[in-house]
Amino acid sequence: MVATKASLGELSSYGVARSTVKGAPLSDAELNKLHAFWRAANYLALGMIYLQDNPLLREELKPEHIKPRMLGHWGTSPALSFIYTHLNRVIKLFDLDMIYMAGPGHGAPGVLGPVYIEGSYSEIYPEKGQDIDGLTRFFKEFSFPGGIGSHCTPETPGSIHEGGELRICSVARVRRCVR
Repeated sequence: MVATKASLGELSSYGVARSTVKGAPLSDAELNKLHAFWRAANYLALGMIYLQDNPLLREELKPEHIKPRMLGHWGTSPALSFIYTHLNRVIKLFDLDMIYMAGPGHGAPGVLGPVYIEGSYSEIYPEKGQDIDGLTRFFKEFSFPGGIGSHCTPETPGSIHEGGELRICSVARVRRCVR
């Protein structure tokens, strides 16, 4: 289909946005804050998977800064942190009681990043504070024996299950899985 003036008003992939929200749902300032939060969460996800030192890359990256064994799925992390970021906005806006059920196995970095940024992780684990030393520990201990699990383990703030198990729960069986 060629986009013509007549087709611009139609409901199609070539027409106007199909949103039912009139105007801009977010101000530029709100959008910029959400995007900055999401980018930071994605950086933390990458750092957890790949870095064991130099978390803010204040010095040139060297082989000793990189983990010898990387575990965690980068591919799922941006989507998980995107959902987390926007759900947080909606929960705060409408004062909702809601649970975010995430289950892509080794996708913990996509949930742990936002939890660290908002301060929940450091509140429970003060040795992983929101400073350079805490961030270094946060990165180094991710997916390390005795450290932070590569799944959303029960030790993850707000987690009520062990990640990766959710895929066996269909929407029809969620009630039985949660009970």
